[in-house]
Amino acid sequence: MTAAVKTQDRNFALPVQVINARVTYKNAPIHLLEKFTFKDIKKAHRSFVDNANVDECVILQTCNRVEVFAAAKKADKAKVLNQWAKAAALDEKDLASVEVSTGKDAVMHLMKLASGLDSLVVGEDQILGQVRRALEFSRSNHYANTNLAMIFDRALKVGSRVRTATGINKGNVSIASVAVNLADEYFDNLKTKKVMLIGSGEAASLVAKVLKNSGIDFIVTSRTYERARSFADTVAGKPIPFDTALGMFAQLDLIFVASTAPYFLITYERMHEAMRERKNPVMIFDLSNPRTVDEKVATIHGVKLINMDQIAELVEKNKRARMKEAHAAEKIIEGEIRSVDSMMKRMKVEPVVVSVFKSVDMIRERELRKALSMLGKKHGIDSDARIIEQLSYAIVEGILSTPMNYLRKEIETGGTESEDLMKIVAKMFKYEDEKK
Repeated sequence: MTAAVKTQDRNFALPVQVINARVTYKNAPIHLLEKFTFKDIKKAHRSFVDNANVDECVILQTCNRVEVFAAAKKADKAKVLNQWAKAAALDEKDLASVEVSTGKDAVMHLMKLASGLDSLVVGEDQILGQVRRALEFSRSNHYANTNLAMIFDRALKVGSRVRTATGINKGNVSIASVAVNLADEYFDNLKTKKVMLIGSGEAASLVAKVLKNSGIDFIVTSRTYERARSFADTVAGKPIPFDTALGMFAQLDLIFVASTAPYFLITYERMHEAMRERKNPVMIFDLSNPRTVDEKVATIHGVKLINMDQIAELVEKNKRARMKEAHAAEKIIEGEIRSVDSMMKRMKVEPVVVSVFKSVDMIRERELRKALSMLGKKHGIDSDARIIEQLSYAIVEGILSTPMNYLRKEIETGGTESEDLMKIVAKMFKYEDEKK
């Protein structure tokens, strides 16, 4: 099965293997992306845990991506991909669209994702909530335990920190959001204004979604009423016939035109007549390509016309500003990756350290009982016995603390040689990983 696979960084010490398999807007069109979605998300989590040889699983599913994060002592990316194919009823050729990252690359991707660096709109805030909900679902259903929960928690924290410390989420970077934001700045209270949207295509749907999310009511029209009604049912807005809409200009405060009509929908004559009956200003956004609002409309007193070129200039300016902030965000993520690496290494060595102390303490307890028996002392009751017991604890602590702390430090800061050292210590004290 074909997949774009990045190799794991050997210097990044994970106590488990972490795999991220993803299909996003970057490498798959929407119609293909939909094929990878899981209809029953809980069942999908269970299928990966039961059939793909993984201990933990988090699935993130949005309109722009489907991602599977899995962790296990010995995770197998081929099994993860095979299970995805079975769970989503995919053909083998579909898996060519799946990108796979492991180890440090998988953790780095998650942090960039939570920070908005991997989004279609760089720095957008929505993805942070989507990552949080994906983790909460997996955690509450016991699919995300110690390892994935820790990694996701750190990713969420760094995502919040990036947005606080940088301006990566400032400034609108979509045509629709910029247009609505400009209208909101122009009017005192946009929710009290009468708004019309002309059009039923993709550009119109983006405007409609922004208006809907902002709690702004509007009427929608298209050159055919059936199209306007279908648009209203699936997206938003109150549909009206096109001829009726053309006669309403005198009643409107704000008009968005996002159409593919080959002629002017708003003419100078029609708008001039409408303004004769109005005292309040009208704002018009021509988001069509080619333009469907006569440029001469801008010369009418009380009409403010904004075209696509003006909005595109603002969008590009905001995009450039966000990309500058992206470099600062990447530095924050790099620092967090080092912190996660140290934490992972501590998690890896701690079971060995605990096992050593436990093993030596069993010897201490055994020899203490022998000594007390020889002295005729009762364990835990006689005052002399308690002093001897405390001495035994102090000896063990004094002997083991320095080498165990040294081992922790070596594992945290060292490379493959420190891994060998941990294996030697584990072998000396007969430590066996119960999860193997």
